[in-house]
Amino acid sequence: MARRSRGKGLPLNADINVVNLIDVMMLLMVIFMIAAPMMQGGVDIALPQAEARPLEAHSSLVVSIDRAGQIFVDEDKFTYAEFRASFKALASRRGHNGIYLRADRGVPYGSVVQVLAVMRGAGIGDVGLVAQPEDITK
Repeated sequence: MARRSRGKGLPLNADINVVNLIDVMMLLMVIFMIAAPMMQGGVDIALPQAEARPLEAHSSLVVSIDRAGQIFVDEDKFTYAEFRASFKALASRRGHNGIYLRADRGVPYGSVVQVLAVMRGAGIGDVGLVAQPEDITK
């Protein structure tokens, strides 16, 4: 068998084929565009409708009360006693950008007032109540 020397035969191609990399990048971008709206976490709550302006998006502490009366701080579940005992520490650590209260429209008013009282007792004077914008086409 005769061996070819380096000088003879086909030249080496040292270029990187980026077409395949671009295809993979575009596929990943489409997957993330489809999956991003599904990845929004949180507590499933049917907010009451009210004439309200949208909130600015920034990191803040969100307290939620679902239809069953369960209390969530961001996505962590608390009983009322646990919430009352630990809210002051949570608010001092993570509530610097504001605190928002989300409550399902089916939650009794008394439960919302109890949670607000705990917030006031922790020294939080400004609590934003979250509502869904009203549909004015009705």
